[in-house]
Amino acid sequence: MGAHILEQLFNPRGVAVFGASEREGSVGTMVLANLIKAGFKGAITPINPKHKKVQGMHCYPELGKVEQDIDLAIIATPAPTVPGILRQCGEAGLKGAVILSAGFGESGMDGARLQRECVEVAQHYRMRLIGPNCLGIMRPAIGLNATFSHNQALPGQLALVSQSGALVTAVLDWAQARGIGFSAIASTGDAADVDFGDVLDYLALDPQTKGILLYVEGVRHARRFLSGLRAAARMKPVIVLKSARHAEGAQAAATHTGAMIGGDDVFDAALERAGVVRVERITQWFSAAQTLAQKPSLRGENLLILTNGGGPGVMATDRAADLALPLAEPGAKTIEALDAVLPAHWSRGNPVDILGDATPERYGEAVRLCLADPAVDMMVVLLTPQAMTDPSGCARAVIEQAKASRKPVLACWMGETLVSEARNLFDEAGVAHFRSPETAVEALAYLVAHRRNQRLLMQTPGPLTDDMPADVEGARLILQAARGEGRTVLTTRESKALLSAFHIPTNPSILARTPNEAMLAAESIGFPVALKISAPGLTHKSDVGGVRLNVRSVQSARQQVQDMLDQVHARFPEVEIEGVTIERMAEVGHPRELLIGVTRDPVFGPVIAFGLGGIYTEIWRDIVLRVAPLDRFEARAMIREI
Repeated sequence: MGAHILEQLFNPRGVAVFGASEREGSVGTMVLANLIKAGFKGAITPINPKHKKVQGMHCYPELGKVEQDIDLAIIATPAPTVPGILRQCGEAGLKGAVILSAGFGESGMDGARLQRECVEVAQHYRMRLIGPNCLGIMRPAIGLNATFSHNQALPGQLALVSQSGALVTAVLDWAQARGIGFSAIASTGDAADVDFGDVLDYLALDPQTKGILLYVEGVRHARRFLSGLRAAARMKPVIVLKSARHAEGAQAAATHTGAMIGGDDVFDAALERAGVVRVERITQWFSAAQTLAQKPSLRGENLLILTNGGGPGVMATDRAADLALPLAEPGAKTIEALDAVLPAHWSRGNPVDILGDATPERYGEAVRLCLADPAVDMMVVLLTPQAMTDPSGCARAVIEQAKASRKPVLACWMGETLVSEARNLFDEAGVAHFRSPETAVEALAYLVAHRRNQRLLMQTPGPLTDDMPADVEGARLILQAARGEGRTVLTTRESKALLSAFHIPTNPSILARTPNEAMLAAESIGFPVALKISAPGLTHKSDVGGVRLNVRSVQSARQQVQDMLDQVHARFPEVEIEGVTIERMAEVGHPRELLIGVTRDPVFGPVIAFGLGGIYTEIWRDIVLRVAPLDRFEARAMIREI
C-alpha cells in the first residue's frame, strides 16, 4: 500500500517558508524561528525575493532556485500572491502546502474568489492544502513546528485537530504546564481543501498517534467527516469538543419532532454512531484521552469506589449518580474477605472506606480483593494525605494491583505537595490519575460511553430486501397533492396512506364528517375509540381541544364529536374542518404514547427520533436520535434509552 496522500505534509523531507522575514511580529518571522528552534531534521528554506539572508540562513527569491529536497510549502504572504506561489510549488512537484495567510473566504467576495483559485491550482497539480487562515501544523517528534504560535509542543501520543488556531495556542500552553505531549497538531482554518475527514483518515493509521482530540465549530462535509471519524475510531479513541452547544442547527419545524431537535442534538447522535466520545470542557478532553488511550478492557459498567476518607467517597458517589454510572455491589465473599483485612468499623459497602490510617499494605490488599469480585467492572481509588498516610507507598501498592488486573483502575491522590511523588509514580506506570474524585469518575464515564458507542460503530445496516417493494410513486402522488394545495402538513388519512406505501402498519381509521356519522363509525370499529379532529391547517390537535380518548359508547361518541367541532370552529373559524377520524384504542396493561419521527438535518441528512409522545412530548423532552440508516440493534438500543 502506498503512502497516505497527507504523508508529505506531516513528514516532509524539507520545508520552504514563503514570506520568511526578520520583521518583528510578522508571521513569516515567527514560522521560520519556530522551525529553527524546534530542531526540524529536514531542510529549512526561506523564500523571499526581498532578502538575500534571513535569520542567518540563505534566502531564495523563488522555489525554482532551490536545490534541496522540499515536500512542504508554508505560505505566509498576502492573499493575492498565494495562487502564484502555489503554481511555483506545483511546477516544482510539491504535493503539500499550508496557507497561513488570511484574506480569503472569510473576507468577502474577492477573498472567496482567491480561495477558489487556490483550490483550482492545487487540484491541477494534485496538491493538498491546509488552510487558509490557519495556525499551521506541528509534528514534535521530527521537530516540525510550522506555526506562528509562541508555544512549542512536547512530543507525545495525542493528536490535536482544531478549526480554531487560537484554541490550539491555549491548549498548548495548558498542556505544556502539565507535561502533556502531542504526536501531531493540525489547525484546519477555513479548510478550503483538507478538512477534518482527511486529517482523521491520516491519523487513523499513524503509528505515533494513540488518541485523537478534535475541536469542532461546524461541519461542512458531513459524509467525509463521519467517514474519517469512523476510520479513526475503529483504530484509536477519538474525543470531540464542540462549541456552540446551544445553537440551533436549522429552523425548527412545525412538528413536535422538528421543534425538539436542534443541530447539537443531531451532532451528538452522529458522534455516537461514529463510535467517538464528546466532552464539554478542555479539562474533560484530556481526562477522557488519558483514560481511553490506555485501551483498558471494560466488560461491564459497575463501578467500585475505594477511599481512605468518607468525604471524597461521597463526592465520587454523587458524580457517579449524576452520570448514571451504577455502583457495584460487592459480593458476600468479598465483604467477608475485606472483614479479615480491614478495621472492624470499615464501611462494609460501596464506597469501600478503608479509613484514614490505611497503610500501603491495606490499600494493596483491599484493591486486590475488590478487583477479584465478579460484580466489579471498574474502580476508582481515592487517597487524601492524612497524618499517617504514605502517599507514595500506597501508590506503589495500587499500581501493583492495577497491573495485575485487566479491569480499569483510576487513581485520585488529592492534594498537591504531599502527593506529587505519587503522581509521578502513576505517570511512570501508565496508570491514569486525577486531582479530584469527580474528574476521575467522569473519566470512567467516558470509558463507558466509548464502549457503548463502539458497539454502535460495529453495526452495519444491511440492504433492504426486495420482497415487498415500496410504492414510491403512490407516496410521491400523496405529497404532490398536498403541495398542490399549498400545504406542508399531511392530514391523518394522508399520513397513513404514505406509511402504508412503505408497508408500515397503521391503525385503521374512518373519517366521519358529522356527529351521526361518527356515532355509526365508532360502533362499527368497536369501543373504546379515539376521536381526532381532521383539518389540514391544524398540526397539534390536542393543543386546540381536537382529541378525545377512551370514548366508550355511541352516545358519548356523538356528543364528543359535536363538542369538538364546535370548540375548534369557535377558536379557528378560518380553518377548513374535514371531519373527525375514529380509531380503535388498544387495550393493554400499561399503554404508552410514543413519538416516532424523521427530520432532515442540513448537515447530516435524515435523522430518526423516538421518544415519549402525546401531550407530554415537549414537557419531558425524552427523545433519542439516530442518524439514518438504522439496523435492529440500534433500533432496540433507542427503545432501551427511553
